[in-house]
Amino acid sequence: MSKIVCSNLSFSWPDGTTVFSDLSFSVSAGRTGLVAPNGAGKSTLLKLVAGEYAPSRGAVTVDGLLGYLPQALPLTGEPTVAEVLEIAPVMRALAAIEGGDASEENFTVVGNDWDVEERALAQLDRLGLGDVTLDRTLGTLSGGQVVSLGLAAQLLKQPDVLLLDEPTNNLDRSARRRLYDVLGDWKGCLLLVSHDRALLDRMDRIAELERGGLVFFGGNFSAYDAAKQAAREVAEKNLRSAEADLKREKRELQEARERATKRAATGARTNTDIPRIIRGGLKRKAQESAGRADDVHSQRVEEARARRDEADLALREDDTLSLSLPDTAVPAGRTVFHGERIRVREMFAGEGLTLALRGPERVALTGGNGAGKSTLLRVMSGDLEPDGGLMHRADGRIAYLSQRLDLLDLSLSTMENLRRFAPSLSATETMYLLARFLFREERAQLPVGALSGGERLRATLLCVLRAEPAPRLLLLDEPTNNLDLVSVEQLTSALRAYQGAFVVVSHDDRFLADIGVTRWLRLADGVLTETGPA
Repeated sequence: MSKIVCSNLSFSWPDGTTVFSDLSFSVSAGRTGLVAPNGAGKSTLLKLVAGEYAPSRGAVTVDGLLGYLPQALPLTGEPTVAEVLEIAPVMRALAAIEGGDASEENFTVVGNDWDVEERALAQLDRLGLGDVTLDRTLGTLSGGQVVSLGLAAQLLKQPDVLLLDEPTNNLDRSARRRLYDVLGDWKGCLLLVSHDRALLDRMDRIAELERGGLVFFGGNFSAYDAAKQAAREVAEKNLRSAEADLKREKRELQEARERATKRAATGARTNTDIPRIIRGGLKRKAQESAGRADDVHSQRVEEARARRDEADLALREDDTLSLSLPDTAVPAGRTVFHGERIRVREMFAGEGLTLALRGPERVALTGGNGAGKSTLLRVMSGDLEPDGGLMHRADGRIAYLSQRLDLLDLSLSTMENLRRFAPSLSATETMYLLARFLFREERAQLPVGALSGGERLRATLLCVLRAEPAPRLLLLDEPTNNLDLVSVEQLTSALRAYQGAFVVVSHDDRFLADIGVTRWLRLADGVLTETGPA
């Protein structure tokens, strides 16, 4: 049985920051999805299993041949497809043998791989790369094609254990579905890091990396999500109970102190006829008794506070946004954008594209990688001047969130950026909004450049959605790329609360369903067509 075993695994960065400490777990045959917030160490754990990093302590054992597809892949360069697939030496040896060179060296290189070219082409075709020849260079492929090629290279090894780090990044809808089919047939041991909920729903189990430990949940992501929701409801109940206990213990402590003070005052008045030495002893005993009672009640208060803090911590990492955005409302039927015969170089066919958007439409813009979706969003926002065509934009702000999330000043804090976008907000309103978007205390004061990807998205959404004037048309380009699952839920909450029109480019079917898309447009071969859900 192929499997991964990690025993007392510890790892720290050179600056001393601990990532794992005494982490032990095993993953056996089957499909396991690894989930956790960004920065928790998912990719680091895969690199440790793959042998790219060495643990500070502990051991990693992999039974069987290992295949590993990292998240960061080279997108440019001169290596050929055959070289990326690691079959170029075998192909050269086969060509030499066919040319009459029957040297022992060539036969050694070939080994049992006489059909390697056929198997390679079949694997490429299975992943949607049937039109990619083995002599093409890496630099001529799209980002999505590079990811599919990297997966083909690993599968061609016929590994027993397969590690995949965000394999659907940069893949369009059709490429994702081919990947789902390939992994659906997987028989070995698969450990996969992903934020793609459709892919995670095809897993046999979910492993959650939390607070330096790994917790396993049987079933797919939907089952895991249900279990987490049930746990959250219990945690909310525990928090309410702990807060009530803390209030009661504080009240009892105060009442005990008031009773002790009252007894001391009464004793002082009634003990005037008792000799001083005896009176002093009684006073000391009363003080000691009151002190012990005070200590007991104080300890109970501290224990109640600790229970409250623990219950609060259990909820803090799963915070969700709860918003009201009435200023973004657009009357039904009002045109927010109209473009006719939009042309950009040779990208859009014939006389160009024609598109009308009316509030409060929720539009999904789909199409393969390289179809021009991002270009169309940039034209609609005014970020890119088209080569031809007529456009009319309604009064009001159009907000464009590119994949780079580059709207904010990275040197300023979230609070300072918000004040630039909404200068009329009072200090109280500013702090209230920051808290609603989960920027509390020091997190609101950090430079945006120091925030995580999910925090930067929240900061951008806060500034865009509360801008003066509020946006009536929102354009989003692959907004869920590189977001952890909690951040995707927070983005979903924000878009549900948004009352204007939006156009979103995304290959995440679950996300599009959750944000209530009402209209589907597909851009292919330079033509924009109305479609239904893909």
